[in-house]
This record gives sequence, C-alpha cells and structure tokens, in this order.
Amino acid sequence: MTLASEDERGTTERVLTLLGLLQQRQIWTGPELAARLGVTSRTVRRDVERLRTLGYPVHASQGVGGGYQLGPGQDLPPLLLDDEEAIATAVSLLVGAGGAVASAGDAALRALTKLDRVLPTRLRHEVRALAGSVESFAGGGREPIDPKVLMTLARACRDEVEVAFAYPSREGQRTRTVEPYRLVASSRRWYLLAFDLDRDDWRNFRVDRMSEVAARTRRFRPREAPDAAAYVQENVTTRVYRHQARFLVHAPVEVVRAQVPAAAGVVHDRGSDGCEVVAGADNLDFVLMHVVLLGHDFDVLDPPELAARCQALSTRLLAAARRGED
Repeated sequence: MTLASEDERGTTERVLTLLGLLQQRQIWTGPELAARLGVTSRTVRRDVERLRTLGYPVHASQGVGGGYQLGPGQDLPPLLLDDEEAIATAVSLLVGAGGAVASAGDAALRALTKLDRVLPTRLRHEVRALAGSVESFAGGGREPIDPKVLMTLARACRDEVEVAFAYPSREGQRTRTVEPYRLVASSRRWYLLAFDLDRDDWRNFRVDRMSEVAARTRRFRPREAPDAAAYVQENVTTRVYRHQARFLVHAPVEVVRAQVPAAAGVVHDRGSDGCEVVAGADNLDFVLMHVVLLGHDFDVLDPPELAARCQALSTRLLAAARRGED
C-alpha cells in the first residue's frame, strides 16, 4: 500500500514537471522531455495522455521541427510558475490593481488574492511585502523596471532595513543611504519614498535611475512619515519646476480631478469653495493657460506675480479679439 502510494506520488510529480516544461517553451521533442524527466520516451507518451485526460490540449507533430506543444484550450487550465515568475506576476498584478481602470483593477486584485492563496509560504511573504509597500497615484503604461530591484526595495520597506544605491546628481553618481518607506507608482514611473540619512529629510527617488541597489543589515525604527502617494505626486508635479502655482477653482473637486491628470497637478478638496489646484511649470503663462482651459472661474492664490501674468494675458487676448473684429 505504501509503495503504491509512493509510486502514485512520483507519477503525479513527474506529470506536473512535464506540464511545467511544456509551459516554458513552445515545443519539445520526445527525447528532450525524456532526458529532462529521466524516463523513457514511452513514459513521456503516457504522461502526455494523462495531461490530455486532465483537459490540457497537448498537441504532437511529426517530422523535422515536430514534437509536443501545449495549445490553447476552451478552459483556462492551472499554470505552473517558478519563484521568479510568481514574483514578477505579483509585481504586474500590483501595478494593475493600482491602475486607473476600475474593472482591470478589480480583476488584478482578485488574481492577486488567488495567487497569494496558493503560493508557498516563502513566496507568500514576498508577495505580501510588495502589497504592503506599494502605492499608486495614477495608472497607465509605466516604464519597465527590473523586478529584482522592486523586490529588494519592497523587502527593505517590509523589514525596515537601510538601503544603499547609486543615484545621479549634479556632481555625478553618488551613493545614497536611506531608510525606505514606500514604493509609489505614478502613471509613468516607480518612485521610492525614503528618509535620506545624508540630507536628514524625506526624499523621493526614481527607481529607474537607481543602480547598485543593495539592502543593508542595519535596521531602523520607522519615523512619522508623510502620505506616500500624495508626497510623491506633489513633488513630481510641482517641486521639480521653477514655479509652483496655486489656484482656487470654483468647481466640484471630482469634476476638476477628472480634468487634471494626476501627473500634471494635485487637486485638493476645499468644500463649498470648490477645490485647490497645485501645479508646477517653468513658464507661468503655460500653467495659467491650462487652468483657463478647464472652463471654470478661479482665483490666483500663489505666487503673487501670477496675478500680473493674468492681467498681461487678458490684455493680449482682448487686443487679439479687437483685431479680429476689424
């Protein structure tokens, strides 16, 4: 009875291994599969029949270039993922869960939940590290990032250990040592919000600009941190520019938020007064025209010289209108 049970387990493990191989590449020859599994070609044929019985459409072709191939089926069969594939899938699902399309985000969350339920303990911890360390303030097509770097940073956020990395500055590449807090995904990029030990202040860093990323063994006690997504959004939409402008827009906040891309400005609710729009630009006329085109009444809050730019722009527009009437 015990021997039969062990033989049955061995067959099941071998069939699962065969399924994993068929999912790895498009086509395998019988001898290749036999060599990888350590069995005869006849056993491979039997195992293929077992997969077909379970509903997997395994096709076999003869001649040069022929072999075994896993084809599409009517139902979605289970997938076998190795460790790196599971982590990469979790990263992609987390990005989708923070996306702008509600239906896609819900589906990503459901898939992530299923993945978390079946993962081995060692990988479940890694996925949950990502889930607790990633935020988003907009969805969209983000620039590709090495998943290993994301995982290193996510683990460091979870484990509360310092991270060191090379980062470009005006003086060239410099080593930065930080206490990582959160990974934040924008519409285009990934950022790390961290406490910069050299500058004794909070900073956000573009993950695509990091190199030589390494987690250290030194632990830290978490500090009181700002709201990660809001902090990074305000930084990348205003503080990187020469001018920071603030407007009080007399329109419902949900209407204005739908008009202002998350990567272009921050919209704060101001209750019955409407909302405050904060945006940055190297040219004040540029940001002023964008607010004008929203189509709502507004007041200039800051900077003071922006009011003068309003007057100059209105004078120019009125002059153009008069010339058009001539």
